[in-house]
Amino acid sequence: MSFIEAIILGIIQGLTEFLPISSTGHLTVAGKIMNLISESNPQVWTAFIAVIQLGTMIAVLIYFRIDIKNIIRDFLKDNLWRRKNFFEQSFNAKMGWYVIIATIPVVVIGLSFKDIIEGTLTKNLYVISASLILLALILGIAEKTGKFKRDMNEIKWFDALIIGIAQSFALVPGSSRSGTTITAGLFLGLNRETAARFSFLMSIPAVFASGLLEFYETLKYLESISIINLLIATITSALIGYLSIEFLLKYLRKRTTFIFIVYRILAGFLILLLIGFKILQP
Repeated sequence: MSFIEAIILGIIQGLTEFLPISSTGHLTVAGKIMNLISESNPQVWTAFIAVIQLGTMIAVLIYFRIDIKNIIRDFLKDNLWRRKNFFEQSFNAKMGWYVIIATIPVVVIGLSFKDIIEGTLTKNLYVISASLILLALILGIAEKTGKFKRDMNEIKWFDALIIGIAQSFALVPGSSRSGTTITAGLFLGLNRETAARFSFLMSIPAVFASGLLEFYETLKYLESISIINLLIATITSALIGYLSIEFLLKYLRKRTTFIFIVYRILAGFLILLLIGFKILQP
């Protein structure tokens, strides 16, 4: 992997982790085009992705640092220091519970199907292209039927559970964590910015924990990757990721997700076309 390739992959990770277009799908396609994914030792690629994903997690932690601080502080205050009935707790304390509720489904499903998810399924371009197209169609339905009236203050435990279950579908490569969760939010009547904001907040525990676990389990494979290139890709993904979060939240205040729907469909069919012309190996 060269210096330039590390920057390109960092940019791809930073852009696609938060836009509803699938980071795993784009990184896998880029890795295959650059001939960076070894068929005999694919764990090296998995290790590389695990590390640079921590860069985008840093971006989330920095961008939502005030929200995170307030949620943790009020959650501890209302549940440990001055224990209150759930219905009497502050907005931030309840948000802490909602994040926990939303995390449970992806933890259960992720651990149950870990071997399948991290096996050949992760790098299968047929699966990725199908997921890109299918979720685009579902997101399109959400856009047509959504009410877009509810904001952060109106989120309930049931919303957190449904969006948490939706997050579990992001384990299928090509689906997109932000894509599945934003889609679920729109179906539940949340406005677009609220759906995206809650999507990012609720993803923190699951992404952070899975990223660290993946990093620990694949640490031995990092020896074959330049530390400098790893740092470059990770720092790049953090910087671009921060800008992507800011862009998406501002974009969704006044615009629909239509551009992402079209992009996903075109990307899905382009992958199939490249496979058909033998430019990519599925």
